[in-house]
Amino acid sequence: MREKKGYLISFEGLDGAGKTTQVELLARWLDETERGYIQTREPGGTALGGEIRQLLFHRPDLTIMPLAEAFLFQADRAQHFAAVILPALDAGKVVITDRCFDSSLAYQGAARGVGAELVKHLSLIAIQGRVPDLTILLDLDATKVRERTDHVQDQSGQRGQRSRFDAESEQFHQRLRDEFLALARAEPERIKVIDATQSPERIHREIITLVEQLFSSETL
Repeated sequence: MREKKGYLISFEGLDGAGKTTQVELLARWLDETERGYIQTREPGGTALGGEIRQLLFHRPDLTIMPLAEAFLFQADRAQHFAAVILPALDAGKVVITDRCFDSSLAYQGAARGVGAELVKHLSLIAIQGRVPDLTILLDLDATKVRERTDHVQDQSGQRGQRSRFDAESEQFHQRLRDEFLALARAEPERIKVIDATQSPERIHREIITLVEQLFSSETL
């Protein structure tokens, strides 16, 4: 019988890959199966994280150096895990998060050039060693990022504000994609790659298959 409490499922990928849609669809499925869960995101899963998110994403007047950016993400993550994720896992809940551990390795470690080993070390401290049980990597061609993020709308139906990361160059997003795929090759048991150009319904079905396989470990 599986001893570890709870499951941590993270969603990763380039901006515009459809992570938020798939997080919502998985949450709806968990509701239907009556399994306890929480839905969250990084950065911004706590009150402190919301302030950090505003600084990182929506303050174009600020120049944030790569190492400072890395520390801001880790501050958000440390608060997020201590206050939200770890308590939920200890309570036996499923935690589904829009971005987590691997985003820092790709964004700050690789694309920003801070260094994978340093960012991994900082991330492991922030998450207290608790890596995701399953990571869904929605793989999108870097040339599609601007097209997709240009059409992102907020909940009121108005076009949403582009973040600092949305506005980065195609080369930046290509470095991100390359790093995400490299991480998936290094950890194929945890990180599962799904083609983000498929219909949302088909992607959801693939995700449910993976999640059901994860849950089946309860009986092993």
